[in-house]
Amino acid sequence: MRAGIGYDSHRLEEGRRLVLGGVEVEAERGLAGHSDADVLTHAIIDALLGAAGLGDIGQHFPDTDERWRDADSLALLGQVATFLDDHGWMITHIDSTVSCEAPKLAAYRDDMRRRLAETVGLRPLEVNVKFTTGERMGFVGRGEGIAALAIATVDRAAD
Repeated sequence: MRAGIGYDSHRLEEGRRLVLGGVEVEAERGLAGHSDADVLTHAIIDALLGAAGLGDIGQHFPDTDERWRDADSLALLGQVATFLDDHGWMITHIDSTVSCEAPKLAAYRDDMRRRLAETVGLRPLEVNVKFTTGERMGFVGRGEGIAALAIATVDRAAD
């Protein structure tokens, strides 16, 4: 069994929708980025790729490639799950934390867990999503952006 860590952050911007864990969250501002800027899903992608020793999100979906402009991050996560499977890895667990001052996210937790789990072939109880704030410190605390951290475990798939 192996584990990998992923981290992502994006700044908040007017005129963008806020997508976290594949779920659209009601908010005044969304995250700026080349794709849908889903920091939670991006952190999970990096954790999975790291656990399998298969690089990082920027290698597989570079923001210099127009194919990935406005991409649905859950679709990218699905591609990564298939990529890991193709390389003989089975995803066993994901744990993640989203850090933002606002909006409050607890009402979206179950949908996020379900969507992420379905995308990688796990049960919702095998995908944990937690929330915290920046306690009014740093870019998160000032409401300038949102960050996410994830850890994922993978194991060699049975033959």
